[in-house]
Amino acid sequence: MRVPVSRAPAPLRALVALLLAWLPAACTGGAEPPRAGEKPVEEGGFGAPPEIGDGAGLPGWAADVGLTADGSGFALLAECVGDPARRGNGFCRQHIAVLDRGAERWRLGTSPLPELRGDAGVSARLRVLGPGRALVEDGGGEEPPRGWFTADGARSWRSVDRRAAGRIPEIPEGAALTTECAADPGRVAELCERERLVVVSPRDGRRRVLVTQPPLGAHPRPADVVEPDGSWWVSGVEPRTGRAAVAVSRDAGRSWSLSRPPSPTGAPGRYISVVVGPDAVYAAELGELKGGEPVKNPLRALHRSRDGGRTWQRVWTTGAEAEPRSLLGVPVPGPDGRVELGAELSGYLSLDGGRTFRELDDGTSYVRRTGAGLLREDARCRYELTRDGVRWSAFLLACGGDASVGVP
Repeated sequence: MRVPVSRAPAPLRALVALLLAWLPAACTGGAEPPRAGEKPVEEGGFGAPPEIGDGAGLPGWAADVGLTADGSGFALLAECVGDPARRGNGFCRQHIAVLDRGAERWRLGTSPLPELRGDAGVSARLRVLGPGRALVEDGGGEEPPRGWFTADGARSWRSVDRRAAGRIPEIPEGAALTTECAADPGRVAELCERERLVVVSPRDGRRRVLVTQPPLGAHPRPADVVEPDGSWWVSGVEPRTGRAAVAVSRDAGRSWSLSRPPSPTGAPGRYISVVVGPDAVYAAELGELKGGEPVKNPLRALHRSRDGGRTWQRVWTTGAEAEPRSLLGVPVPGPDGRVELGAELSGYLSLDGGRTFRELDDGTSYVRRTGAGLLREDARCRYELTRDGVRWSAFLLACGGDASVGVP
């Protein structure tokens, strides 16, 4: 027998339903708590950095390292035997190390690279194109350029033709940006009259010419990795004026907009290095300095933008003595006007958006952008990774089994 149910009027039922829906959100702060074993999702790409697996026991030293957004990655290692100071005596093996997603340790994969003479130096370039995907390129100069692509975490490689395989309308997820000579793709940049942007595909490691090129001069210099907010940056010169400029795409290379940071000089420098931070975009202008002792990697000026790079303010102009006067890699931006620079002899920190700096006590390091955040080599075989310029995660890589080097 069905028991009759008394039903409330429609307006009252709606109110009760609204209250029931509101209660869980009110008790949890408006968000569903993470399930067991899950970390809360932090928006914008500026959350805590991922924990990177241990690679302390791997041989040799790391010539190149790349990480993806999920914390996996690749590294190019060189292990030298003999005395490389004596020409022709000794050789170096080139290894490929792999960190699989969620793995606690790096592993050695197969390597397509040949052995080198001990005094030859490592010239290969590693491009990480997503989880388990990478391109290794070698050659140039007296040697023919060669490339190899893996889609299975360096378990196998296939040879890749470095010539562009057609055109592509946008930059896919995981891809890298580089340039090639427009008239002669095999010619080195120094001998090329005009270069163009090409996309290194995560699907097959092939290059493809980007359909819409940024409105810059003959020699654009792209950042090869996308910024946390999804923007792609290219530096160069404004064709009309010949002054230093940057172009940005916020739609995966389908369109570009141009802006010109207020350089302290009319002559273009070497290039402009752009990095997007939690509350500002910084553009470091590198070029020769007037006055003072010559330095490597000279920093001409630092520019800051609070509107995504649409307008700029020059916050630091390098003089004959004021430090920092050089920059290794890219700046490390943080929240509330915090920005850190690695110079040739020391690191420097600003807490007012780059207007003033103080010297740091812990030395200097080269900083590069990866898919997982900003990466620096803090000491021999010890790396640190950050996404917000404040929190860092450390890991060891290619210490040759030296247990004396520790990660706190």
